[in-house]
Amino acid sequence: MTQDPLFQPLQFGALNLPNRVLMPPMTRSRAAQPGDVPTALMAEYYAQRASAGLIVSEGTWISPLGKGYARTPGIHTQAQIDGWRLVTEAVHAAGGRIFAQLWHVGRLSHSSLLGGQAPVSSSAMQAEGVNVFIDNADGTPGFVQASKPRALSEAEIAEIIEQYRQAARNAMAAGFDGVELHAANGYLVNQFLDSGANDRTDRYGGSLENRLRFLDQVTRALVEGTGDAQRVGVRLAPLTTLNGCVDADPVTIYTAAAKRLGEIGIGYLHIAEADWDDAPDMPVDFKQQLRSVFPGVMVYAGKYTGERARRALEEGWADLIGFGRPFVANPDLPARLKLNAPLAEHERATLFGGDAHGLTDYPALATA
Repeated sequence: MTQDPLFQPLQFGALNLPNRVLMPPMTRSRAAQPGDVPTALMAEYYAQRASAGLIVSEGTWISPLGKGYARTPGIHTQAQIDGWRLVTEAVHAAGGRIFAQLWHVGRLSHSSLLGGQAPVSSSAMQAEGVNVFIDNADGTPGFVQASKPRALSEAEIAEIIEQYRQAARNAMAAGFDGVELHAANGYLVNQFLDSGANDRTDRYGGSLENRLRFLDQVTRALVEGTGDAQRVGVRLAPLTTLNGCVDADPVTIYTAAAKRLGEIGIGYLHIAEADWDDAPDMPVDFKQQLRSVFPGVMVYAGKYTGERARRALEEGWADLIGFGRPFVANPDLPARLKLNAPLAEHERATLFGGDAHGLTDYPALATA
């Protein structure tokens, strides 16, 4: 097993990863209320999974208007920063490495989560048929249609870029090893990138160069906020069409985005592939095209098995593979992949919200 591609070390920037298994961001909605503060329970959850080569935290919102789902953690207040420090210290004590995924949901929110305000986006276009997770008036959780957004002014765009810069500083103050920009799955950065979600006529809309501008400026702000381009990753989702974001020519826009991010010099590019049953496949030639324009570490996530992951690494278009849902019920997932051991199944009803059940009570292989 010494030549197993999943268990070769990987160096990028100051980080030395012991394997190629990445735990990708997964919303679990267990932040303490009020205040959306990370907890000791969350610290235990992440520390249990510290054998991953790299952990990327669940999406953590950068400002109050960036929040889109109930009980998700922020990185905006001092209490939230302190809560995340519990998490990073626990992960580091267990020998792991962890990046913070920085999140602004844009239009994928509801006014009840935003103090009655409308969500903001690139354009005043509603994500039809898209539901978000809220707390109902009686305290029970539920899903409702996302509210109609209003378009951001250029002055507000500049303010959000500054919020990203400050969020990166906050993440470093909380002890994270780096940050990942969530620019995928229909959230705010994606709403600027994709032509179907952006009808602006100013310098943030229309042409390919204009639609890349927000991604470019936010990424550069994160580099400044962390002080090191290698401590920045970006997650893109070229073909997923999640949450109503569709581009007329995704290969062109996302190849250009990858090239731009390579020029900025970020540490890794994280590609989220569609992972539902009848989702479109991402062609290997597209993956090779992205590899040709992006010189950093390439990460892929989306229904990978150990076998598929090893093949991707051997073919050379991927350097790290994210395993999402398998990490929920298998805290020692790398050990199971190494031994080709059976994987436990997660309990769907406990994915969003709740307590330790379905979060920290899945046993490791030795006890299972």
